[in-house]
Amino acid sequence: METMALQAIREDQPGPRWQELFHRFWPSYRKWFFAAGTDERPPRAAAEASLRHAMPELVPTYRRLLDLAGGGTDEARFLTLYRPAPYLTGCSQAVWTGEEPALVRNYDYSPRLWEGVLLATAWGGRRVLAMSDCLWGALDGMNDAGLSVSLSFGGRSDVGDGFGCPLILRYLLQTCAHAREAIAALQRVPTHMAYNVTAVDARGDFFTAYLSPGREPVIRRWPLATNHQEGEGWKQYAEKTASVERERVLAERLGDPSETLESLTSAFLEPPLFSTDYDGASGTLYTAIYYPARRSMELRWPGVAMTWDFASFQETQVPLLLPVDAQRLPAPPVQ
Repeated sequence: METMALQAIREDQPGPRWQELFHRFWPSYRKWFFAAGTDERPPRAAAEASLRHAMPELVPTYRRLLDLAGGGTDEARFLTLYRPAPYLTGCSQAVWTGEEPALVRNYDYSPRLWEGVLLATAWGGRRVLAMSDCLWGALDGMNDAGLSVSLSFGGRSDVGDGFGCPLILRYLLQTCAHAREAIAALQRVPTHMAYNVTAVDARGDFFTAYLSPGREPVIRRWPLATNHQEGEGWKQYAEKTASVERERVLAERLGDPSETLESLTSAFLEPPLFSTDYDGASGTLYTAIYYPARRSMELRWPGVAMTWDFASFQETQVPLLLPVDAQRLPAPPVQ
């Protein structure tokens, strides 16, 4: 067993707190991003031009972060998250469509590679609570309008021209207030790998988007996602992660009239939704519950629960005990 920690940090505008995170994680991220050679990643000019074209609203924040990171070419190429190295996650996510909407999700990944940072920001005037990835991307999160989003790997092995999905989620949280705005954004911002994005807003409007490089997004009014998409996919990966079984469990529970939000959330802390495959890089690292109408979120682990909101965000460090015995390195695995 190894004790790890989640660190909850608030810094409204990019400054010394983010800079410290960058210096802590950059060596591992640099090793991952350029593992196949520096020529395998797009040149800085092309990457920055693509960011300006696809997500111009993020450019001022990108420039500020790059300044804090030292302004180098390698740092610039990484922070655009344009055509990054491929990486995989597990994950299950579901929208509770009862009287009070909620987004519940498990993040399944290697604990050796997880940043372990909940970041509260007000970049560009929009308050966001997000589980950090790639230093300014989001694995899941909520903004001050109540829009809540999460990602899961989409179960396709193809890699193409586009952005890392954590940065796309950051873009949704920074620029969208409602589900329909998020759909419009996803329809024009390309992804470099297959991902499933599930979202719900404060009015209870929800969707799941199936994203894949070189394909038009498929948008469904469907309240859940695991790690596969419609049509042909990566069968071996779906079997390894029990993706179809997890999807079936979620669909059955959401269709059960006796189900409650609490009982659904509890199911995320039990098999098959809760995974202990940490050595296989798909163990459950946390369960997140986002409450759009309350503008609050909760993180749970077996025996531990923590709540945050925008009005009274508390910085803290939460120790976690996971059944692994290895040093954590905060960078996705090279595939």
